[in-house]
Amino acid sequence: MKVTSYENVTLENVAIEGAVNTKIRWLISQKDGAPNFALRMFEVEEGGNTPFHSHDYEHEVFVLQGEGVFVFEDKEHPFKKWDVIYVDPGKEHQFRNTGKEKMVFLCIIPHQPAQRVKKNINPFASGTVNNC
Repeated sequence: MKVTSYENVTLENVAIEGAVNTKIRWLISQKDGAPNFALRMFEVEEGGNTPFHSHDYEHEVFVLQGEGVFVFEDKEHPFKKWDVIYVDPGKEHQFRNTGKEKMVFLCIIPHQPAQRVKKNINPFASGTVNNC
């Protein structure tokens, strides 16, 4: 059980190659005892974006603030506050902030033991990075 303000959850830089001015809060995750899903909050500053990437699991996204484009298989789909977005597994995608304010969205993903911590994409870097 967990009850807290989102402000009490650490805001971290998204440390994945290709992410620009993007931060994440792991609101609910396995460390909280959640057995199946993680709830994350992304904050993308004006002009920022998540990396263009893919993985073997789906996302469910709910936009809380701002506007942007969802890049999906090289096509851009505009979105705004209160929109919902479903991201198919295995498809390349990216979220770009095209507005004049911070873009904030919730993202739910299933726990994937092999995907929870990824190596940096840069072959000359070492260590692990937080998952996007």
